[in-house]
Parts: sequence; C-alpha cells; structure tokens
Amino acid sequence: MRAMVLARQRAPLELRDIERPRPGPGEILVQVGACAVCRTDLHVADGDLTRPALPLVLGHEIVGTVVECGPGASRFAPGTRVGVPWLASTCRSCDDCASGHENLCASARFTGYDVNGGFAEFAVYPYRNLLRAPQGAELVEAALTEPLACCINGHGNSPVKLGDTVVVMGAGPIGLMHMMLAKQSGAKVIVSEPSENRRNTALSLGADMVVDPAAQDLQAIVLENTYSVGADVVILAIGVPGLVNQAIDLSRKRGWVNLFAGFSVGDMPPIDVNKIHYKEVRVTGTSASSRKDHEVAVKLIANRVIDPFKIITHKYPLSQATEAFKTAETGLGIKVAVIP
Repeated sequence: MRAMVLARQRAPLELRDIERPRPGPGEILVQVGACAVCRTDLHVADGDLTRPALPLVLGHEIVGTVVECGPGASRFAPGTRVGVPWLASTCRSCDDCASGHENLCASARFTGYDVNGGFAEFAVYPYRNLLRAPQGAELVEAALTEPLACCINGHGNSPVKLGDTVVVMGAGPIGLMHMMLAKQSGAKVIVSEPSENRRNTALSLGADMVVDPAAQDLQAIVLENTYSVGADVVILAIGVPGLVNQAIDLSRKRGWVNLFAGFSVGDMPPIDVNKIHYKEVRVTGTSASSRKDHEVAVKLIANRVIDPFKIITHKYPLSQATEAFKTAETGLGIKVAVIP
C-alpha cells in the first residue's frame, strides 16, 4: 500500500510502498477515507517534540471504513465507517484509566506517534478504541471528530457557563471549534487573531467580536466589554509561550485560563505567578481526549451542532501530503485534509 512516511525529523515526508498491515487478535483493518493535518503532526515532523518511533506514518485525525476484523474483533462489520481516536492503546488498569481519564495514562500509546497513523491507504487499530463515524457526515468532515473531542475535553477543564465572556486566542481550526463550543454554551466570545482571513471566518461562524492583536489593544477591548472585570474563561489556542502572561492578564479574578495548545519541548515561558496568586486565577491544560469526549463529538457533528465542513479549506491526495503540510504550516488554509 502507499503511505507517506517520516523517515527522520526535519526531513520531507516520503511516499513509499509499504506492506499492508494485517489485523491481529482484537484488531481491525481500516481503509483510511480521510486524515486531517494537525499542528502536532507539524511539530513531530519538525523535531519540536520528543523523538517518535521512526520511521513513522504520521496522522491521527482519522476516519475510514472497516475492511477486515481480526479474531475477537467482531464489534464492527466490514463496511462500517469508523473514527480513530488519538489514543492507540492504554493500560486500562491505572487510576487515570479507571476514572475515565485514559488520555492521561502513563502507558498510553498515540496514533501517528507511537504507532502508524492515517497518512496511508490502510491502518490497523484495536477494535476497543474505534467509534462509529458521525451519521450523515462525509468522511472528510468526520475526520474532525478527533480534534473536536480534544476541544470538548478542554471545555470540561475550564467550564463555560451561560452568560460568560470567553476570549479565544488564535482562530485556527482548534480556536474556531472552541469558539463554536463556547457559543453553544451560551457565552459571548471574543476571538483574537492577527490573520484577517481567519478573523472573518470566526465572525462567519458566530464570534461576537474579533480583535487584531497586532493593531488593537486586546486587554482594553476585553475590559471594555466586561465592565472592567475581565474574561470568565481565556483559551490559549496557539502554542506561543509569550502569550501565557497576557492570557492571565485577560482573566477576571477567579477566572479560568486554559493553556490548550501544545508547546514545543523546552518552551519555558516566564510567568508572573503573583497575578495567579492574587487574582486566584485557575490555570489548566488539556491533553488529548477520552472516549467519552469522542462520543460527544460524534453526536455534535452528526446533529450539525458543530459543522466541521465550514472549517475544512483544503484537500490533498495522499501523494501531495507534503504540500498539505506546507499549506497547514503557512496558515494559508484553516483545516487541511489528506484523502488517500
């Protein structure tokens, strides 16, 4: 089968003909229908994250169709459309797994990092981890189930209530999904984004206000729109360490700051801890998602509560996955998908 392989970090992906995997006990062979490009894929390829198991097929925002079931994996019949969570496997016995936070399992293995991902024609995954794809959604739309699940996990970590004011910093695909979730929760949402194209997209998807942080005073605008109190929730949806202090500044007393975006290894932003101390700001992070988050994401997409089609701007064939990476990295597109 054809696959785009990362042979070494900081090198272009290579289109290779590799052996088609066979499902073992408890595994299912999936024909990949679409795999969207995540910023994490770019970080792994660029060497900004710790060394993965190379050579490697990247990609973890995957949806496809069941082709073959291994022994003991009869939950999904061939022809069933399924989504592949980022988590490839967990220990299923630690405190985190037992409490429904398997995304924090110390033994977790991740798709597209520890095991081969979705920039290939076929892939094999444990049947326990697969979920049915959103009913009625096209495969390329259903590929956004995984990143939406991560955003749902984030909203659980920094809860948004009716009438809250939420500031989303960054209007990439993740920021836009956070914005749409916050609107569904009954919040007023202010989106900060230097790209005019992405600000316009945020407005078209329901943002109450957009701000160009390069030309406008974001903090003054937030205070003006919150009776000088500050935002109830601030979501940092872009991995820029220098924005952490600003996110804390934007928060009200006892507000929430969610450092949702991943940062490169070694990024150590200076943080004014007194602002956290005296304002009692609650700072949290978000790592991947649980099965429960994924199940909620399936329902939101199936019911068109969240419409991912509006976020997908570019589609590339598998042979042009390198071009897909470039489009995602330059920010010319919003969400970029690879169709094997």
